[in-house]
Order: sequence, then C-alpha cells, then structure tokens
Amino acid sequence: MEVFIKSFFPDGSFSLEMYRIIFKNNRQLIYNSIFVSTLSTLGTIFIAISIALYATFSNTKIKGIISAILMLTMISPPFVSSLSYIILFGRRGLITHRLLGLSISPYGWHGIVMMQIAGSVSIAALLIIGIMSSIDRNLINASLDLGESPSNTVKKVILPLAKPGIVAASFLTFVKSISDFGTPIIIGGRFNVLATEAYLSVIGRGNLPRAAAISVIILIPSLFIFQIYRYHMESTQLLSASGAKLKNNDNFGFNMGKTLTFFLGFITSLFLTFMVLQYIAIFLSAISDYRTGTLIFTTEYIKAVRFSLMPSFFRSIRYSFIAGIATSIIGLLLSYYIERRNLKIGKTMDFISTLPYIMPGPFFGIAYILAFNKNPIAITGTGLIVVLNCIFRQIPISTKAASAALKNISIELEYAARDLGSPNIKVIWGIVMPLLKPAFLVSFVNTFTATMTTVGAIIFLITPSSRVATVEMFNVLRDGKYGLASVLASILIITTLIINVSFSALLMGNSKISKE
Repeated sequence: MEVFIKSFFPDGSFSLEMYRIIFKNNRQLIYNSIFVSTLSTLGTIFIAISIALYATFSNTKIKGIISAILMLTMISPPFVSSLSYIILFGRRGLITHRLLGLSISPYGWHGIVMMQIAGSVSIAALLIIGIMSSIDRNLINASLDLGESPSNTVKKVILPLAKPGIVAASFLTFVKSISDFGTPIIIGGRFNVLATEAYLSVIGRGNLPRAAAISVIILIPSLFIFQIYRYHMESTQLLSASGAKLKNNDNFGFNMGKTLTFFLGFITSLFLTFMVLQYIAIFLSAISDYRTGTLIFTTEYIKAVRFSLMPSFFRSIRYSFIAGIATSIIGLLLSYYIERRNLKIGKTMDFISTLPYIMPGPFFGIAYILAFNKNPIAITGTGLIVVLNCIFRQIPISTKAASAALKNISIELEYAARDLGSPNIKVIWGIVMPLLKPAFLVSFVNTFTATMTTVGAIIFLITPSSRVATVEMFNVLRDGKYGLASVLASILIITTLIINVSFSALLMGNSKISKE
C-alpha cells in the first residue's frame, strides 16, 4: 500500500504527473521489459520441459545426476554469474575470443535474455519434474496400448497432465524476469528496462515517487499474466484416478523414441554444460589472474578474505534457514486452504501472497522501510525485518509449487480419512503434507538459496549489525575487486549447496523410511 500511496500522492496530494512523465518519456522501457520477459519465459519453459521429460523418463542414476546439477545451478550469487558470462562470452572471453577467435559483445537484450533463462530454468525444471514424477503411469501405458506413438503420448497425455507445473513455472519466470534489475544493469548495456529505471530512481536520484509509479506500471503486465495463470489452474482437470505417486513410478521405463530422446538429451546436455562452465568460471576467477592476457594461478584473493567477513556468512545461514522453513510451511498451508477449502477470499489471498514477488526487489525493500519504521511495528534496522522480507518475497514460489502438486492429489483421499473419523488437523499433517514433500523441498531450496544470494530488497534493510554475505560481496564488486568477489561467491555456493543437499537427503530419506 505504501507503494501506491507514494506513486499517487508524491507530495501529499493526489497527482498523476509521475505517470504522465513516464508514459511520455519512457514508453520504450515498457516495450523493452515485456519483450525480454516474454522471450525469457518462452526460452525457460522450452528448456525446462525438455529437461523434465528427459530426466523423468531416464533411469534413476541419470535423473539423480540431472537433479543434483539443477539444484547446484540454482545457487547463483547475484552479479558474479553475469561476470562469469562476460569472462566466457565477452569480447575477450575465454570461449568466444580465445577458443573461437570471435569478438562478440555480450551486452544488450540478448545477454539479458540468456542470463535470465540461465537463472530460471533450474527451478522451473525441478518444479515440472516434480509434477511429471507424480503422473499415474497407467495412463501412459493405456495410451501406448491404444496404439498412440510415444511422441503423441508425450503431447496428448504427459504434457496436459504436467500443465499445472508448466503454468506455475511460466508465471513465476515472467514475474521474476520483469522485476529483475540486476541483470540489465550489468549485461544490458544501453538496453534499459523498467525495473532498472525504478532501481536507479531510488539509488541514483532518490526519487521515491517516480520509483513507486514505475513499480505500479510493472504490475500491469504481471497482473495480466497472473489472471491467465489463475484461469488455467482453475480449468485444469484432475485426470489421475488416485492422484498418489505409484510405487513403480521410479522404475518406470518409457521409451520416447530415438529422435525425441536424442533431441531432449541434447538440449539437456547443452544447458547443463553451459551452467557448469559458468560455475567453473567463478571458481577459476577465485584462484587465477587474467589481467595480463595470460592465465596465472594465484592465492592472493583467498588470502585477502578477512575473518571479519565470517559473521556475515553465519548470519546469512541463520536468516536463510529460518526463512526457508517458515516460507515452506506458510506457503503450503496457504495453498491448501486456497485450493481445497474454496474460501470466498481465496483468490484475494492468492493475489496478496503473489504481489510481493511481482514488485521490484529494491522498491519492495524500501516499502518495508516506509511501513515498519514507526510504532507499533518499528523493526527497521533489525534482523527480523530482513527475515520477514525474504519470507514474504518467496512465498509465491511455495504456494505455486504446492498448488501444482495439489492438482495431482485426489481429494478423495481426504474425504476417506474424514469418513473414518480423522479430524482436519490429522488429515492435513498426516495425509496432505507427506504428499507435498516434493513441493516443500522445492520451496525450501528456493527460499534458502534466494535468501543466501539475494541483494535487491535487503540491501536497503541491513545495518552494520545485520549485514549479510551478499552485501559484503556487492561492496567488493562495487570496488572492482572481482577476484575477491569470486572467492566470496565460491564460499556462498559451497555453503548453500552443502545445506541444500543435506536437508534434501534428510527430508526425502525420512519419506522413504516412512513408506517402508
């Protein structure tokens, strides 16, 4: 609400002057934002579906390797991933210049689209894999027994059943792209977008009313996409009779045909190779120097890391773990009551929970400052405001993942439990929540990773006593110390990966034990 007030009442009185100026002088930015967001969404979903199909119907070992790499590639510290893109594919890039002899500019809309796709495919693919893994394999067998080809089975059975995951991933990718300011700042060059202009209006000019008006404009296409998302989610029909994951799903063999399998495997390998190279570039930059045109290994950047930075890393871990657990629980419960209980205010609740994700990160942080700097909730400058900001910022991921999963969980299971005398609380915690463990895991990994690596919103909220690792890294990058920034990024990646893998093993391991 603070955002709308600032945009329509810049000086305390109602005025549309900010909107008039923006539509007159910055119309191109609106087109640019929709253009790159649409391309990023289409590219992300195409690659994510390809990876999900290939992983879901591959053997357990290949699926495990792909899932592990996808989880690793979700851990992308801000700004440094763009730096690795420049190192690999810039005018003097290791691949474009050193290997291929090309001199290609990495800057512009194509660079923005590539980096946004690279940053969104992993979570989208994991979300779709979770839905495809819960599809009743009897439906696939029935299609094949009736004479359909494998490719038609994919098109007419598997993709329609995976529609909830695809729609949710599309929505999340679009709003993430249109709200992204960091990638265009570093990779965009002269190509500017609305989110970047909102960020610069705050940081460079201190013009909060202008930033607020731009943020409201960004909401318009996001709200349009949100309505499309809700329409498709509501029209999705439950085709699975049981809705529960069958015991033989993990060992199900479905031959999609040599041509389709090769194509999907090629797309998957190409993306995973690109992402692995990006991470190699980050780690290599931490232990090498390329300033003289020759790659020289050095430990000077590692030695330059001060122990005074360590409290920020431990603080990041603490904040991220709290936010991950809280977001996952709140998101799953919220999604259950919206999807299952058919509350009259369900759509309103869904919209309100999604709104923070749509808002640009920098202004979302400033809105928290404006809202919580006075009694009765004066928490500005504390660690609590950072954690709350991260929780509500990431709740849409949790609710969308859970909503997609609930589409493939038969409500008859809940009716049967209630008929047998189970109270509602036992139905939720004893039946629904165990079936939503994959969605809980996706939510936790996303929230924990996002909190560990975010800068956009919290950079306006932290104080010296609540400084986190990414802000330390941002300050180093701002000073041009790219080698030291790569060391800090490497620590972030390794720490986040270890905790995500450990939590995933614990959660899914307990799930297998309970089944046995």
